[in-house]
Amino acid sequence: MLLVVDVGNTNTVIGLMEGATVRAKLRLNTVERTTDELGIVLMAGLAHRGVGRGDVTGAIVSSVVPSALYAFEKACQRYLGVDTMIVGRGLRTRLRIRVDNPREVGADRIVNSVAALDRWGGPIVVVDFGTATTFDCVSAEGEYVGGAIAPGFRISEEALVGRTAKLPRVEVRRPPRVIGTNTQDAMQAGMFYGYVGLVDALASRCAAELGGARVVATGGLSGMLGEESAVIEEVDPDLTLRGLALLHAFNDEGQASQLPPG
Repeated sequence: MLLVVDVGNTNTVIGLMEGATVRAKLRLNTVERTTDELGIVLMAGLAHRGVGRGDVTGAIVSSVVPSALYAFEKACQRYLGVDTMIVGRGLRTRLRIRVDNPREVGADRIVNSVAALDRWGGPIVVVDFGTATTFDCVSAEGEYVGGAIAPGFRISEEALVGRTAKLPRVEVRRPPRVIGTNTQDAMQAGMFYGYVGLVDALASRCAAELGGARVVATGGLSGMLGEESAVIEEVDPDLTLRGLALLHAFNDEGQASQLPPG
């Protein structure tokens, strides 16, 4: 099995893949860990899911937190005995990047775009609900042409609660109606439906600039918010993990001969 790791600003998602199938998944807080701490966490998580050290045949990591890369790379080598591919270190993506400065594009955004293009083709808009909500646009010709970045759902909630004296923190859920009859329902309505409106407005404008495009979603809140969206057509919470597995296959000599040229 392949170990795939998506290190985000808030959470780190670790997947065990067989091809495009997610066999197991771990979600950790993204915090600074030593190589040994991370190795112990990995081994315990794998053992809990019935996976032994010898079952892992390779690893690939995508990270928007550069300081986390060293620990993951060394932990995989020391505890699992596998070398680690790092997205952004010269890996072939088969995605032409047409933006002002390609080095500014987050690794996760490239991974999502590769996965979406492979699965659905272009033009396509990928909405990723993370610490920030990103909108990534791939043209009909398979070119990454940019996108938009908005404050994430939870960042918006924290700003609202943190900058007001009397508003409480509320559960993240779909409220029964827009017009709330108490503070909690009113906050949930404003957060939920307001955020869905933000997503639909940005995604539809991105799709229009592409000349019409499919809109897909991934990330932790993609299921809940995607159900209410008027423009999101597909939801795959594991799209980033599938993209990492795909990139590993693109760059693994043992599998390269089975893939179409690109």
